[in-house]
Amino acid sequence: RWLSALALLSLVLLSGCSAFSRAVREGDGAVKERHWAEAEAAYLRALAADPEASEITVKLRAVRKEWGAEVYQEAGAAHASGDLPSATKLLVRVLELDPDHEGARALLAQTLEARVGVALGLLKEEKLQDARAELDAVLAVSPDHVNARKGVDAVQVAWAKRFFASADTLEKAGKLGNALVAYVRADQERVGATAARERAEAVRQRLRDEVAFLVVATPVEDNAQAPDVAQRLSAGRLAAALPTKLPLKVVTEAPPGRVGVKLDLSLERVLPLKAVEDSQRSQRYLAGNRSVPNPRRGDYEKKLLETERTLEGVERKQAAVLREYLRAQVELGTLRDAAERCREREKRECRAAIQECGEEARDAKSPGKVPSECDPERCSGQCTQDEGLMVQKAKAARVLEVAVQAALDKAELQRAEVQRNRDTVFREPITVEEPMYSDFVYDVQLHRLTVTATVTAVMRDLLTPQQVAAPNTQDYAVLHEDLAHKGYDRYGVLADPVQLRNELELRVDAGDKAVADVAKHVKERFDLYRGKRVEDARRGMVRPGAEDVVETAVRALLLTADAPPQDILQPVARARGLTKPEALLGIGQ
Repeated sequence: RWLSALALLSLVLLSGCSAFSRAVREGDGAVKERHWAEAEAAYLRALAADPEASEITVKLRAVRKEWGAEVYQEAGAAHASGDLPSATKLLVRVLELDPDHEGARALLAQTLEARVGVALGLLKEEKLQDARAELDAVLAVSPDHVNARKGVDAVQVAWAKRFFASADTLEKAGKLGNALVAYVRADQERVGATAARERAEAVRQRLRDEVAFLVVATPVEDNAQAPDVAQRLSAGRLAAALPTKLPLKVVTEAPPGRVGVKLDLSLERVLPLKAVEDSQRSQRYLAGNRSVPNPRRGDYEKKLLETERTLEGVERKQAAVLREYLRAQVELGTLRDAAERCREREKRECRAAIQECGEEARDAKSPGKVPSECDPERCSGQCTQDEGLMVQKAKAARVLEVAVQAALDKAELQRAEVQRNRDTVFREPITVEEPMYSDFVYDVQLHRLTVTATVTAVMRDLLTPQQVAAPNTQDYAVLHEDLAHKGYDRYGVLADPVQLRNELELRVDAGDKAVADVAKHVKERFDLYRGKRVEDARRGMVRPGAEDVVETAVRALLLTADAPPQDILQPVARARGLTKPEALLGIGQ
């Protein structure tokens, strides 16, 4: 077995050596033919077979140095011919092969500077895309190149100015949606390079004014002669109740052709109502103490009764065992007397047999012959059965004696337990004092103040003023109630005076409640309006970059500023190159 293992090890070593030698031979041959890539691959295989081979490391370093020298010659030729991108790639390869090649490093710096110069020339020719590509290529090789970074900044400023000029042209042409997108893109390219952010805010405001849903609020008709409540229904209060992110405007007059509603409010009545309801409540108080049977004593007595009953059972078992023991002793005495009588009889019979044997022996005619009267069996074995019964009964009596002793010990322990329970019962009092509670019933009054404002609202569509609108009359009730009662110190009831809110406060709350409900109905009409605009914008998302689609989409987004639909916002942003789509709405700039 050990011979086979040695052979296997030798085979592995020989195969490793053969792979190493073969790789070295291939590498040396490739070096002679100046096939540097093949030589490098062969030497790497040799190092994989034997990582400790320092001579292969030296050869590999020499191959890369010579290979780098050849590539450097190619890079110099490319640089001389003006092919700067190829020269850059070749010089980077030279430095990968030979990091200590100072000539390649210097030539690479010259090449990068030349490419920056080319990019700046393209920038002057307004070829911004090509200039940015050149600068990005330089920064990919040298991320800290100062001139390249300055060039990138210049390109960004140029892009910002170009987008700003485009936005200005679009704004003058009346394409405000496209102008807003262009202003946002200009600000995105280079913040502060132009006044794009300020102009974008101005255009955004113009668009909001254009798509705004107008609410023409006429003066409130106060039929209830309640100016304090009518003042809460004014146009200013309604505007404050509407969401500020949305283009909802409350005005007193609207130009023709605008979308919105005309709102007529009339305060029909304001009814304050006070009511008092009498009722009763109860307060539990401590009336005194009373004697009741001690529950703990009852538990102790129950436990004492259980132990006494257990003692009775133990004593019954003790008496039964004792009777068995006494009966066994009587039977043992009887068997002992019978055995004694049997032994006496056996002795007498044995003497008689011995006497007869002696007489027969004297009268024997032939000496040496034992007479039949001298049989030893006549003197043994007659009382064996009686003695065996006596021994068995004695053993049984000893077992019963042990049982009697155990029963006596158990009975003694149980008597001690009974005595302890008796002492516990006697120490516990028969009765104890417990608190006695009672309910005190007292009168209370529920004071309730209710203010009800009745408001009639009529909303007419501005585009169809001739349409007859149905009035909507609603009651808006605000109430406040409080309990009041006298104080009864004896029973622990503290006095509670009436603390109702002022009627003027409730009137104001009723007006606020009414205007909030009116604002809710206005918001519902606005949701219908912007829903149609959003659907129009969604239909154009098949070509999100088109100018007409962008105009529709931007207006729809401004109408949904509280929750812009992503299926509109994202396609437009991707089509126009916006990295922060929310900037269209003035968010996250």
